[in-house]
Amino acid sequence: MPSFFTDKRVVVTGGAGFLGSVVVAQLREQGCRNIWVPRSQDYDLVQMEAVRRLYDDAAPDLVLHLAARVGGIGANQSNAGRFFYDNLMMGTQLMEVGRQRGLAKFVALATICAYPKHTPVPFREEDLWAGYPEETNAPYGLAKKMMLVQAQAYRQQYGFNAIVLFPVNLYGPGDNFDLQTSHVIPALIRKCVEAQTRGDRQVVLWGDGSPSREFLYVDDAARAILLAAEHYNGDEPVNIGTGKEITIQALAEVIAEEVGFTGELVWDNNKPNGQPRRCLEVSRAKQLFGFEAKEEFREGIRKTVVWYRCHQTEIREVLF
Repeated sequence: MPSFFTDKRVVVTGGAGFLGSVVVAQLREQGCRNIWVPRSQDYDLVQMEAVRRLYDDAAPDLVLHLAARVGGIGANQSNAGRFFYDNLMMGTQLMEVGRQRGLAKFVALATICAYPKHTPVPFREEDLWAGYPEETNAPYGLAKKMMLVQAQAYRQQYGFNAIVLFPVNLYGPGDNFDLQTSHVIPALIRKCVEAQTRGDRQVVLWGDGSPSREFLYVDDAARAILLAAEHYNGDEPVNIGTGKEITIQALAEVIAEEVGFTGELVWDNNKPNGQPRRCLEVSRAKQLFGFEAKEEFREGIRKTVVWYRCHQTEIREVLF
């Protein structure tokens, strides 16, 4: 049976990355025959000339903008200016050229980092503008949030169909395990596996373990994006997540158990914690396009640990 995507020409920015590769695979499963994955060496999407050339070459009906310059707390602190500029320019220019070319639909992936530092939990879309983001990742979060401003302005003035999704932290097989740029789950998995391999008696972790986070398995995130691309055409932001949170300490204990590391978890209080709590209110996604997360958390962690063990010799450091 033909699907919504069967005859669409789809550009997936970031389509060779962690989330993007899963989105591309799911598009293919739904019968999409024309998928264009721009590589950074061919199309530097920070440059307007490259964005125009991409639209010329791909002639898309649908753009799924998943590309981002992103990393953990340390990477955000070290690259605040670059993270702001690169993410702002990619989103702004891709949407502007799409408007100029009469693109049928633009799906933008923002970030939970855009929420204010002290947002009431669970985070509701109505609270996105209720304060300033957590300082360590504010430049990245604000750059991504500008896509919501642009999408709403372009819909109002030009009738341009752009939607913006706000996912929680993703995890799963194929994640970025570079300790300088990775998020918390791959970083914890790598630290525990390497400590176990060396026979270390302890693993040192950032902060005090008290912050909470919500995590979404990558396959669920990809499914949410495609459901929204097919069924949602509104101007309101939409949270994408599970609605369940876990403290970083409890997360570290789960990962240590799945890895088989039996040593001590030591917390370095001189390192920043980041935002105190993150947990989304996710009913809007269910109401508007029928998305609910399916993957059980511990099983998702288990799959991710297995993947890392199989591929750890292939991990390459990411340089900015």
